[in-house]
Amino acid sequence: MPVELTSLTQLASLPFDEIIDVRSPAEYAEDHVPGAINLPALDNDERAVVGTIYTQDDPFKARKIGAALVAQNAARHLQGPLADREGAWRPLVYCWRGGQRSGSFTSILQQIGWRADTVKGGYKSYRRLVVRALYGETVPHKVVLIDGGTGSAKTRLLELLAQAGAQVIDLEGLANHRGSLFGGRGEQPAQKMFESRLAMALVRADPDTPLFVEAESNKVGDLLIPPALWKAMQGAPRITVQAPVAARAAFTVRAYADMVEDPERLADTIAALRPYHGAKQVAAWQELAAEGAFQQLAEQLIQSHYDPRYAKKAEERAKSETVLALDALDDDTLRAAVPRILSIAG
Repeated sequence: MPVELTSLTQLASLPFDEIIDVRSPAEYAEDHVPGAINLPALDNDERAVVGTIYTQDDPFKARKIGAALVAQNAARHLQGPLADREGAWRPLVYCWRGGQRSGSFTSILQQIGWRADTVKGGYKSYRRLVVRALYGETVPHKVVLIDGGTGSAKTRLLELLAQAGAQVIDLEGLANHRGSLFGGRGEQPAQKMFESRLAMALVRADPDTPLFVEAESNKVGDLLIPPALWKAMQGAPRITVQAPVAARAAFTVRAYADMVEDPERLADTIAALRPYHGAKQVAAWQELAAEGAFQQLAEQLIQSHYDPRYAKKAEERAKSETVLALDALDDDTLRAAVPRILSIAG
């Protein structure tokens, strides 16, 4: 009997050994149930071909061709990824709407003797729960923001808070982006995947215990923070780290070592500042980068580019902030700050 998903918390207690997403690799890459493995019933090209035949030629012909392809792919999965599964193994299978792809694949698994089931409504039923959690409900958690200007070691403080047992959601980690022009880490996940990661992080967190989140704009790279969390962040108390510019610059150079070690990427990123500061200033920053004067470059970027933008909302932040003044941003200093942050958060 198909399993009906009624809440995201249910995913952690389902009586299955593995969740299998039989959608195409492209569908899986955009988003999937956390922890699910991808064993496509139809690959990207096969799905496109069958869909075209279904809509433009003959639905019966499309189903027949699709069934043959599903059988071929199922055989490949059985001889490959599933070859070592024992008789007691129990998988949960889903496709887009809980229809033919998951039904066909599950039927084959059941004929072998495995206690396989499908998800009622497929991926769409899971996605509705994510949308409800992030777009239709109020986040019940006691969100506390870690704030501060660029280079204030906010992400590192989140890591240390997590190590101390505190609840943390690292939005930049979930988004694979450090939240600034210089913050790219490679390809970001799709918006839906980001939302899945975020929804599950919220589900795992205790609403009655402080949940630390780095203060961000409503976007992390190209990804939007969903409205339920964004609203909670806007009204949350914040702990604002203040440190000397030199300490912030030194930390920035360490934190952005990947950028420092890639001169071409660094030059291209600095060039993107031209609309804000003009060709002459950007050329001067390019020269500092070429000379390897990264500390000086970081100080100038903080003072001329980042801090003026951060200061624009200082009055708004002051209504809900507690200042945490640090003389340095080395790990010993940051570790020593963790108990203070926990005390402030209550």
